[in-house]
Amino acid sequence: MGIIEVTNIKVYAYHGCLSEETKIGSDYLVNVSVEADLTKAAASDNLKDTVDYVHINHIVKEEMAIASKLLEHVAERIIKRILLEINIVIEVSVAVSKVNPPIGGDVEKVTVILKSKRS
Repeated sequence: MGIIEVTNIKVYAYHGCLSEETKIGSDYLVNVSVEADLTKAAASDNLKDTVDYVHINHIVKEEMAIASKLLEHVAERIIKRILLEINIVIEVSVAVSKVNPPIGGDVEKVTVILKSKRS
């Protein structure tokens, strides 16, 4: 087994429950961690035998472009696509962070983390 992490994918998106958030948008950071059997890739040195992190980045960018009220909803969509499109993935964790959230305080970011395993 092995873990591949794609960290701090920077995205500008339009998520939130407030109408201003969906009009103005804000900065987000997305972190993805996947567990997979990387034994074959370690031996073959072939991209087809591993998790292509370019594919993960592509999924994140596409799903973040679809406006949602809740970060939980976005994270779940990312997880579902990873499990659907990347067969080698056994377990996935996705963290979606809204940078400088409009919550009336000095808060760096708010993060939602969801995890799922292939059934």
